[in-house]
Amino acid sequence: MDLIARGDQDAFATLYDVVAGPVYGIVVKVLRDRAQSEEVAQEVLIDVWRQAARYRSDKGSVMTWVMTIAHRRAVDRVRSAQAAAAREQDNAAREHTRPYDEVSEQVEVRLESEQVRRCVRGLTELQRQAVSLAYYGGLTYREVAETLGTPLPTVKTRLRDGLIRLRDCMGVNA
Repeated sequence: MDLIARGDQDAFATLYDVVAGPVYGIVVKVLRDRAQSEEVAQEVLIDVWRQAARYRSDKGSVMTWVMTIAHRRAVDRVRSAQAAAAREQDNAAREHTRPYDEVSEQVEVRLESEQVRRCVRGLTELQRQAVSLAYYGGLTYREVAETLGTPLPTVKTRLRDGLIRLRDCMGVNA
């Protein structure tokens, strides 16, 4: 390992011949995918070449050290793949929206519109005039008062009372 740490390619070739098979074996056992296993085994052997100086003979044999690197790298690949799959599922769940149902939307709008018309018909004529000018005509309280020739406080009272009746008719909680 000292020779490999100093860049001796022949020493690495000898080590490679000894550990390449077992490295591939442990990696394929964890990953269960030959193509990925070949890639990870190659990464492990590159790590061994680059990290040879970190090997400590008092901690264990060269084979144990190399196999530990291989196992950890394979487990990391599995975890990475699982995390990627989880992210994809989360994104798909977030992006999933209910399909727009145009027919039911139209039916709902028509029912609501009919309910509003029915409730407006339930107002007094004076309330209906004030509400129509203010909400359908877009006039201010003062403009409604001028249009109807009615004092401003009276218009405000008619609008308030009309809106209360509409709210109650529509079933809206205050």
